[in-house]
Amino acid sequence: MTLRIVQWTTGNVGRAALGSIVERDDMELVGLYAFSADKVGRDAGDLARLGRTLGVAATDDIDAIIALRPDCVSYMPLFPDVEHLSRLLEAGINIVTTAEFMTGAALGAEARARLERAAAAGGASLFGSGVNPGWIEYLAAAASGVTRNLRSLRVIEQFDLMVLSADGNQDDFGWGRPAGDPGHADDVAVGVAEFRDAVEVAARVLGVELDEIRYDVEFAHATADLKVAARTVTAGTVAGIEITWSGIVGGAAVIELVARWTLGTKIEPAWTTDMGYTVEVNADPRVIMRVDFLPADLEQLTAEGMAMMGTVLTASPAINAIPAVVAAAPGIVTYADLPPMTANLAGR
Repeated sequence: MTLRIVQWTTGNVGRAALGSIVERDDMELVGLYAFSADKVGRDAGDLARLGRTLGVAATDDIDAIIALRPDCVSYMPLFPDVEHLSRLLEAGINIVTTAEFMTGAALGAEARARLERAAAAGGASLFGSGVNPGWIEYLAAAASGVTRNLRSLRVIEQFDLMVLSADGNQDDFGWGRPAGDPGHADDVAVGVAEFRDAVEVAARVLGVELDEIRYDVEFAHATADLKVAARTVTAGTVAGIEITWSGIVGGAAVIELVARWTLGTKIEPAWTTDMGYTVEVNADPRVIMRVDFLPADLEQLTAEGMAMMGTVLTASPAINAIPAVVAAAPGIVTYADLPPMTANLAGR
């Protein structure tokens, strides 16, 4: 069966998603939603920079998108709009998204309840993921399958974000804020709330009931004025962030998600960043996994190539989940509700 797909927005991640959709033999791009007026009417292939036209024009008319009766919308703005999501779900349209959504808890109880009602009314499913949070926690939980006596699970992400500092998804980090700035820790918590959802998802995959989920953050500060794209980071201001979301059972952390992000190396404390992921399964036996990503062509191992690869890593867990999400029971679904998902063999 060929699934009819609408791509929602063509930002960096949306373009990667659209490119994946049109490559697959089991999917057909039937529509494209655009926020910007200057994109309306333009061909999807042009907006995705594919070097060819696809015969699908962008629209900003949500009713026109619903009228297409797609099987699924690949929903990839930077942030979720509960009104838009609800309209699509109520119309019976399944959704996969990378827009900082996994369980809906980060949006608040009222928003999550509204989405659940919309999904039930339309008989549709809503799934959110990315590489992290999302796929890496699922991988970590699966890694425990070769062990017994599982005691805890820890995922550590470490990246120097200097070349990506202009991205809008870093606006909530507060790069360049003064040391000890009141409210900074709380602001970061809001900006990374989807990691809290990832703890919840990991617990569901493991079949663990958590007592609570805790948050902690530490900051490192620049030792000199930094040249950072789209940011002002002077000596003494924040140039490093380490967040930890912990799932607690009986007072102990059984799931820990740690993310350390820096802007270069001129920081104090002198944190290092290993530029990748480490998964630690504390069980019998212990499992330690190092996860790295490299471009298929090592000649693309440039700042631009790495940024492009990052968009593919973000989009792919959602796109590869589409067949399973379309087949899933209505509601907000997570990795705990879906069968294993893989990439498809190279298609057209």
